[in-house]
Amino acid sequence: MSVLQAFINENPVDQGITKEIVISERFQDKKGLLKFTIRSLTENEMESINKACMRYGKKGKVEFETNRYNCMVAIKGTVDPKFDDSESIEKLGCATPSDYIKKVLLPGEIIRLADEIQNLSGFKDLEELREEAKN
Repeated sequence: MSVLQAFINENPVDQGITKEIVISERFQDKKGLLKFTIRSLTENEMESINKACMRYGKKGKVEFETNRYNCMVAIKGTVDPKFDDSESIEKLGCATPSDYIKKVLLPGEIIRLADEIQNLSGFKDLEELREEAKN
């Protein structure tokens, strides 16, 4: 068995990875910047999100809905605040978690949040990995 094989056998994927992040200066109180708590997504969750964002048009043309994807990743991967909290959704007059997140976050904040969740889920830029490996 190779060293790499032994390593991955001893270190299976940890589905419970969480991290606190700041996504915007807009979220602060008297004590300072407020942090969002995010978590890594599983392969099944990512597959489900990807499938939900595919639109099949005429002649088999496939379109990917990037904005829907970012919203779904942000909703599913955020632990705090809970974008799927029914009380909050209702309080702001929204019908779905997607409506709610679009009402409480700016478009760039949704993208930043989705990017951080994807990074935590192992979708790191290949160039970043190469630079880390050099150092």
